[in-house]
Amino acid sequence: MLPCMNKKYLGVECMGCGLQRAVAHLIRGEFIEAFFMYPAIYPLIGLLGFLIVNHFRSIKYANFIIPVLAILTVGTIFTSYIIKII
Repeated sequence: MLPCMNKKYLGVECMGCGLQRAVAHLIRGEFIEAFFMYPAIYPLIGLLGFLIVNHFRSIKYANFIIPVLAILTVGTIFTSYIIKII
């Protein structure tokens, strides 16, 4: 795995710490462990999946759905980061 430069040089985890390990857990089929490693993995997958589907097939309310999914993903990232550093 690639080391986190933030953690390595500054001693502070970044908002993406745990993402690689969460993806590795998903590949192995360890879905609960992936969530506990990086809680934003599932909203992130949902957002990326929707963006890919919308790219190939135009979805009617995509202009509303994409910002909602993005806000949900970013909110989950911030919330899990704040909980992690507390």
